[in-house]
Amino acid sequence: MTQMFRQIRAVLTAAILLLNVSFSVLAQDAPQSQPSQASQQTQQPQQPQYRVRVTSELVLVNVVVRDKKGNLITDLKKDDFTLLEDGKRQAISTFDFENVDELKTAGVAEATVSGAAPDGALLRSNEQPASLNARDRRLMLLFFDFSGMQPEDIERSVGAAKKFVQTRMQPADMIAVVSLSTNMRIDLDFSDDKTKVLSVLNSYTSGQGQGFDNGLTGSSEGAAETGGAFTADDTDYNTFNADRKLLALQAIMQTLGKISQKKAVIYFSNGISQNGVDNQSALRAATASAVKANVSIYPVDIRGLQAFPPGGEAQNASLHGQSAYNGAAVLNDLNSNASTQETLSTLASDTGGKAFFDSNDFGAVFSQVQKDSSAYYVLGFTSTNAMKDGRFRHLKVQLNRPDLKLDYRSGYYAGRDFEHLNRADREQQIQDELASELSQTDVAVYAGASYFRQDDSHYYLSVSLVIPGSQIPFVQAKDKDNATIDVIGEARTADSKFAIGHQRDTVKLALDSAQQVRHKNVQYNTGFLLAPGSYHLKFVVRENQSGRMGSFETDVQIPDLRKAPLRMSSVVLSSQRVPAAAKKGSGPHPLVQNETELVPNITHVFTQDQHLYLQYEVYDAARGKNPAAGADGAANSGASNAASGAANNGTNVASSDAPKNVPQTKAPKDSVRVFTSIEFLQGSTKIYESKLILANEVTAPDRRAVIFQIDLPLQTLKPGFYVCQVNVVDDVSGNFAFPRSPILVKEAAQLAPAKTPAGK
Repeated sequence: MTQMFRQIRAVLTAAILLLNVSFSVLAQDAPQSQPSQASQQTQQPQQPQYRVRVTSELVLVNVVVRDKKGNLITDLKKDDFTLLEDGKRQAISTFDFENVDELKTAGVAEATVSGAAPDGALLRSNEQPASLNARDRRLMLLFFDFSGMQPEDIERSVGAAKKFVQTRMQPADMIAVVSLSTNMRIDLDFSDDKTKVLSVLNSYTSGQGQGFDNGLTGSSEGAAETGGAFTADDTDYNTFNADRKLLALQAIMQTLGKISQKKAVIYFSNGISQNGVDNQSALRAATASAVKANVSIYPVDIRGLQAFPPGGEAQNASLHGQSAYNGAAVLNDLNSNASTQETLSTLASDTGGKAFFDSNDFGAVFSQVQKDSSAYYVLGFTSTNAMKDGRFRHLKVQLNRPDLKLDYRSGYYAGRDFEHLNRADREQQIQDELASELSQTDVAVYAGASYFRQDDSHYYLSVSLVIPGSQIPFVQAKDKDNATIDVIGEARTADSKFAIGHQRDTVKLALDSAQQVRHKNVQYNTGFLLAPGSYHLKFVVRENQSGRMGSFETDVQIPDLRKAPLRMSSVVLSSQRVPAAAKKGSGPHPLVQNETELVPNITHVFTQDQHLYLQYEVYDAARGKNPAAGADGAANSGASNAASGAANNGTNVASSDAPKNVPQTKAPKDSVRVFTSIEFLQGSTKIYESKLILANEVTAPDRRAVIFQIDLPLQTLKPGFYVCQVNVVDDVSGNFAFPRSPILVKEAAQLAPAKTPAGK
């Protein structure tokens, strides 16, 4: 066996094939000490880069001024206005007057804000809009919320829009069309071409609605008889449905922010039902985005003027209970209708628009938009209140002429920084970052992963995250420096469509001195239990002092070892062992042995005063008759010859745990026989080789695994880059593997000598 082992090893050493069964996920912008191709090149000293960031938030207020007869006043100056926020006077920094009535002829018929309008061009495009002179133009966006509309509601709302375009659309009007059903579509970008607008509206049919109506709340009293055994509680679904509508509005507002002029969104809806305070965050975000984008919302309740029969509508089944006989059914219908209109009213009042309820004449909303957008003043100011507390701030505009009537929005929501976010908003923030396609990099995050088999069809994917300690701010509390870090991660299928595993944790750090970690790293270890296949990993880390976040994502592959000649896990390299801590979920941790946990070194950077710890596993090793005692002696002799051969080549052999693992007594019959050793290579030159280690027993019978743990001191190796090769041979089956990993060995840190006092 020893002869065969030497022949295979010699061939592999000569070929210098870089085979690495394990994988280590290394960031492209890893520290300079990380052994990457960039770090192997001659490093040029980099000049420190400084960045100056200036943030100024301009608040815009549109003011329509009329006299007692309702005529527009167009001759006012900046000094005629006084602007107050929460009773405090604000300096008006920008002043403009827009007069749509001055435009007598329409612009170019084909002009659009962002050119052609394919699906999602307005919402998803990161490019700046095409050149368009929107000054003195009336910008209207028709938003049809088909998600809960009945067929007759769709026909009424679309019919009203077509009538406006055909009879009352003016040359200064530019219209965009957006619809929401199962998803949100940009059906037409801003255009003043009536033919294009009518073509889009004519494409809508009564089947556009997708039936996302609000469900029941679990009470059968007053509910229609469906023949079901029980009444489902759809409260959570209703909350999601309301959030879905509000988030769609928010997305539109963020896109419209690319255009500086005043915009009007005509929102055709069947109402939005809020469930307590659950939908308040989405409502506030939508109104804040509208104010920031200078957008006014004009909601239209397309249900029109409704009558509520005591026994329910004709198309509904009979009602449960006594509600139909004591008037409770009608009262409930009225309350439900009012609650759905309340959210629409809030959207209108907080953004400077107007709501239209309980009317079958939908044309009034178009007249109101044209009236409010004909001529108006735009006042801009920077608030003297620098607090980012997210509170509503009341606005008041005054004129030095008391005979005039002013029309403007009552206030706006201030922005919120991380300090003022509540628990729910903070959780939503990190969840949004996890789902974001463009990851944040304010905090550097590095990650590494390795796999270990649990059974024939499941593997434990161990993931280690590293955050530079210098990027974690600590807060002094009593006698400790404290910091908290939120970690969230997902393992998805290769196409990123389905989440297979999910991790969520909050790490609390408490140190006697933050200096302990500022020059080191903070490492967090977790894992997933997965089947063989390709996966996409993404982790988000947030430090909870300033709210900065960092993300790391990569693709990983877990092989099906049932098809491999030698079934072997990843090779984990480490320089640290710590007392084992209890792991959440996923059962026993493969890196915890004898109450000691191996901490993976994902950068593969070591110093001469450290030990290199290696751990790997061999599964389903073949069993055979134990060789004679002479064979054991030959094996031990071969190990000694390998060590002496390395010494004869002028290399000092570092001590290891290998001799302790070589069996000194006769092994039982039908036992496994797995040999392993470690080599360090530089180019085609073998620098170091450890003694052979022989395993005759299965260490983890439940997983049929032979576990190897190697300890190699590094003080005899010179600083430089090496290839660490792990040699593994199953002597019974004749199968072998030679995984490799690049490592960097650096000089040990020199302690500064104590200073001698002056005069001594």
